[in-house]
Order: sequence, then structure tokens, then C-alpha cells
Amino acid sequence: MKTLVRASGHAGLKAVFAPLFAPIFALGLAAGLTLGAAASLQAQEAWPTKTLRMIVPYAAGGFADIRTRKVSQELSKSLGQQIIVENRAGAGGVLGTDLIATAAPDGYTLGMGNLAALSVNVSLMKKIPYDPIRDIAPVILIESSPLILTAGPGLRASTLKDLIAQAKAEPGRLAFASSGTGGAHHLSGEMLKQRAGINIVHVPYKGGAPAASDLLAGHVPMMFEMGYSALPSIKAGKIRALAVTSSQRIALLPDVPTLAEAGLPGFESYNWQGIVAPAKTPPAIIERLNRDLNAILKLPDQRESILSTGSQVGGGTARAFGDFIRSETEKWAKVIRDANIQPE
Repeated sequence: MKTLVRASGHAGLKAVFAPLFAPIFALGLAAGLTLGAAASLQAQEAWPTKTLRMIVPYAAGGFADIRTRKVSQELSKSLGQQIIVENRAGAGGVLGTDLIATAAPDGYTLGMGNLAALSVNVSLMKKIPYDPIRDIAPVILIESSPLILTAGPGLRASTLKDLIAQAKAEPGRLAFASSGTGGAHHLSGEMLKQRAGINIVHVPYKGGAPAASDLLAGHVPMMFEMGYSALPSIKAGKIRALAVTSSQRIALLPDVPTLAEAGLPGFESYNWQGIVAPAKTPPAIIERLNRDLNAILKLPDQRESILSTGSQVGGGTARAFGDFIRSETEKWAKVIRDANIQPE
């Protein structure tokens, strides 16, 4: 009986005092949440307070590495913290990109993401350990590098129109070199085949240098080349530039038409790269990085470094970069599917 009275008594007290204490508990909870949010915001505003790392998913000394290091030097000055560039090459960029995707989203791990790692590998490989859309936060597009359709001494065509006519007259006889299956060089050639309705044979090499060497020697008649590797030979008259894959002509080759101008409307192909972070990196940090990097891309030496290779200077918002990645993924997935390139 006493037990029942005690229980009833406590219940009665709760019934009486609960409405009185509820606002106090609510205020305490709200204060705790507010303090927690304030502490988190304060930590983000203080960022960065220590060294950052920038992961390059490719070997040192390559195209991606050189650009990343140059941009990182200026970003380090802007942020007031050291940035250590780490080269984590392997599996076509998958190894390093996975390290970016799985890093703590605290703003202290960034990386260079490009066409292969963020848009093409999902269609070329049976399985990759990250989802480029779900696991990666885009920060900013750094540069877009159009390719140049080049003709070696073994190709008699002097224009894209001539090339298409020759390929249609001799189906399966002409070949194009590339740096390897699935790269921008290869996929640009596949897009040419599809858009022009021609049958030309893909000859993959282990890298762009041996492919370019065989083009110069006349062993293969043509290839899509990056500007930085093709321009010296074009200027020397050793190979000919038939067209460029950008939407507009490039300043270094003002007399060379785009593929769209030359008869293939809508043809665009770039080997692009930009700065990314792990997904769930605080928006305030992404915004700060985007703002600083946009300013860096306006610096004369940074612009000249990009433009001198035939590339286009990037920039814009993080959202625009994300939209671009998605559109590139869809575009190249269709090219790969239509070319019947099987995932490995």
C-alpha cells in the first residue's frame, strides 16, 4: 500500500511540476545546441589552423602534378598554412581519389580530380571504391584542356572534311593513336568515329609520348593530342593541326578551326582537372577555398601558365563544377557504351 502511495505521490509531483520545469529543460537543451553550433562555427571560421595536404592521384612530374603544385603554392599563401602535395598514383587515378573520398571532411585534405577519376572510370571499370558524386565535394574547375586533332606525314588529308572523306572511302584502313584505352585521346577518337560515321582503328600506346613519337615517324597517321605535347611539333611543321576539340578556337592556333566549325556541330572534348574535397566538408570551407582559388586563377602568372599549354582557365562556383562533372559523366558514358568498350 505504501509503495502504491509513493508511486502515486511521485506521479502527482511530476504532474504538478513537469509543466514548470519543461521550459527550463527546453532552454537548457537549446542553449547546449546553440553552444555546440557556435563552437562548430567558430572552428570553421578559425580554419585553417594547421598544415593541409593536397593529394594528386598521379605520378610526380606529370601534367596534373605540375598544375597542382603551382596552384597549391599560391593557395598556401592565401590560407596562411603550408600545403603538402602528396602523389598517390595507381589504378588510373582511383587509388589517390579514394584517399580523398575517405579522408576526414575537416578541410585539411584536398585533392586534384580530373576527367578520368571523376567522370570516365565509373564507366570503364567494373567497380571503383568511391562514388564520384556522393563521396567527392567539388571545389573549383582549374583548367579545361582541349585536344588537337593532328595529322602525321602518313596522312594525306589536310582538313577534317578531307579526313572524313578518306575514311569513308577506305573504311577500316586509317588508324588513330592514343595514350591508352579510356583516356581523353582515345575517347575523342571514338567520338569522332560516332559523330562522323566513319570506321577508323584505335591503336593504344602505353602513354602519350610513344604515341606522339610514332605519329612523327609516320607509323600512325593521326591522333588527338594535348596542346602542351603537340604545339612544339606543330610550330616546327613536323605535324599538322586539322582541328581543335574546344567550342572556340584557341589563341595559340588561331587559324585552326574547331571540330564543330569543320563540320561536326556540338563536338567538344577536354581533359580537365579541378580541386575537390571529401564529401561533407563544411560549406563554409568549400566557399572559402572557391573564393581564394578564383582569385588565384586571375593572377597573371597562373593564367599564362595555363594558356601557354593551349588550355583554358577555369573558375566559377563549386556548384557549376559539380554540374560539369555530372554532364561529363553522362556524355562519356554514352560514348563508351556506343563504342562497346567493355569495363575491366
